[in-house]
Amino acid sequence: MEKAVTLQVRKELSGQQQQAVIKLKGSLISKGYTEIIHIVDQDDEFHINSFETPLERRDEAQDFIRTFISQSDLVDTVTIKQ
Repeated sequence: MEKAVTLQVRKELSGQQQQAVIKLKGSLISKGYTEIIHIVDQDDEFHINSFETPLERRDEAQDFIRTFISQSDLVDTVTIKQ
């Protein structure tokens, strides 16, 4: 069974933040957490990025995302939505 992981991503980003978000998405794909990430507008401030991942890898994917957010100084930019 697959389970969705949803990220809230701020729309207005610096160049460095934009590169880090792209790197995060690429890493999620290259590490095999997903094959595609869906992006929709939430409102004027945020996009919602979501992807399906196998249920047994969901916690691992979320841990990877939390670590990436912290190490890349994206705490005010990307949030995991529950």
